[in-house]
Amino acid sequence: MSLLEQLNLDMKQAMKNKDKDTLSVIRMVKASLQNESIKLGKDELSEDEELTILSRELKQRKDSLQEFKSAGRDDLVEKLEIEINILQEYMPKQLSNDELEAIVQSTIQEVNATSKKEMGKVMSAIMPKVKGKADGSQINKLVNKHLS
Repeated sequence: MSLLEQLNLDMKQAMKNKDKDTLSVIRMVKASLQNESIKLGKDELSEDEELTILSRELKQRKDSLQEFKSAGRDDLVEKLEIEINILQEYMPKQLSNDELEAIVQSTIQEVNATSKKEMGKVMSAIMPKVKGKADGSQINKLVNKHLS
């Protein structure tokens, strides 16, 4: 089942349950998917493109969450945490730290990286492998740790 089909089913269920938070997030994701398909001039997006959009939406909320926490806006923090939880239901299963560690080490060996100067090369090789399954900042920290 495609992401769009799943969103449509969940949207109907959220309407029946009168779950305004879920409904709002689903509508937002559907709008993002539709905007992207219009931008790319396609009728349907690939799974990879859908995952990219979901990741982008999740990242935006996580960034906003940090800003709101530092500003002391607890009312907005709570709302964003709910949205993040709903979005994460549509993301693929996240990799554990051990799995990420193994991917980082093997990729560093694959590209023969030895110093932090080669971090860009390592990151560009890792990101397609873990797309949607891990946070970029977490990967960045692991690569930094192994290259230092």
